[in-house]
Amino acid sequence: MSTVGVIVEYNPLHNGHLFHLQQSKKETGADSVVAVMSGHFLQRGEPAMADKWARAEMALRAGCDLVLELPVAYSAQPAQWFAYGAVSVLDAAGVVDSLCFGSESGDLDSLRHMAALLADEPRGFASLLSERLKQGLPYPSAFTSAAEAYLRIEGLDEHAFSLSQPNHTLGLHYLIALRKLNSKMVPYTIRREKSEYGQTDISDAKIASATALRKLLFGESGRLEQLAAFVPQSTLDILRREIDAGRAPIQWERFARPLFHELCRMDAPSIASFAEVTEGLEHRIRGVLPELPELTVSALLTALKTKRYTHTKLQRTLLRILLGHNKELLSAERLAAGVDYIRVLGFSERGRQLLRDMRDKAKVPVLQSASQGDSPYLELDARATAVYSLAFHDAASSSLARDYTIPPIRL
Repeated sequence: MSTVGVIVEYNPLHNGHLFHLQQSKKETGADSVVAVMSGHFLQRGEPAMADKWARAEMALRAGCDLVLELPVAYSAQPAQWFAYGAVSVLDAAGVVDSLCFGSESGDLDSLRHMAALLADEPRGFASLLSERLKQGLPYPSAFTSAAEAYLRIEGLDEHAFSLSQPNHTLGLHYLIALRKLNSKMVPYTIRREKSEYGQTDISDAKIASATALRKLLFGESGRLEQLAAFVPQSTLDILRREIDAGRAPIQWERFARPLFHELCRMDAPSIASFAEVTEGLEHRIRGVLPELPELTVSALLTALKTKRYTHTKLQRTLLRILLGHNKELLSAERLAAGVDYIRVLGFSERGRQLLRDMRDKAKVPVLQSASQGDSPYLELDARATAVYSLAFHDAASSSLARDYTIPPIRL
């Protein structure tokens, strides 16, 4: 049985995602699909609009056979570590033959050229990156600029165009991760159609970005029915169920009170101990708190934002503080070690066979409950679930332990 892996957030799963799943199987000739999916907190430092079990069910009903969780230690990271963690999960599963990701151009050859040059972090590239960071550029911009300059020096500037687009950047880091892990998974890419990543407006009758759909739902006149043309019926049904249960839609402002509690009780050195707090950001956080026009996450992000501190960087920083993720636990050395467990969120009948195969082929323990492992990163996942449950309309004490009590979704 041939299996393709995909790396997803599904916030929410929409028709564009459905197209990607269908094309991934077609392009690779795969019989089954394994998705590695972010849990409750996502790559841009945001909470997911619905919990990980609801989104895992969306994935299964759209055609995925096995859904594995990307640990929160990796899920809310810049592209480098997000990609490395996700590829690490798929590679450790031992049953995935290929990896298929979306990109703006569908140009795999260019991305592979870049990955081959940058995977070992050559001295020339490292020097260019360091220069740009010293100039005050945020890391994603510094990486893109340094990579493009290095490719020009190497005579491959015709390939550099793609790094200005987010899916290309992620794709590049997927390919770099494959090389660093010495993975046998074969990469494929599919051109993104009709809607760009993060596009806030809707320009097609059936395809819209997840960003645009969240904007619709969170807007003043937001109604779930407005999403009907852009998502599978199964996604709509699951979202309706979660909304009726008070578990969706979740957004940052639901965490304002616990976040401000953490910020108010800590001095600057304490804030500086958290991952993502760099270059004196702790002092800026302490300085703006008394001057906020209102105690909202939005007001805090606006007050903190500068050319160096991007909105996404700040969201990730606040998330690390909210979840209590210190620098030592999320050090580059620890992240580079890869995952030491695989958490199963859901599976179909075909996925059940993949799980049987993983008993012999997986490189790390395969868990169906947080109670089955003792990794520090697994503990972070369980804590993230507890914090996420604070945003429910009628949060109950039982919600705090959902990582220990909710079994994988089975179709």
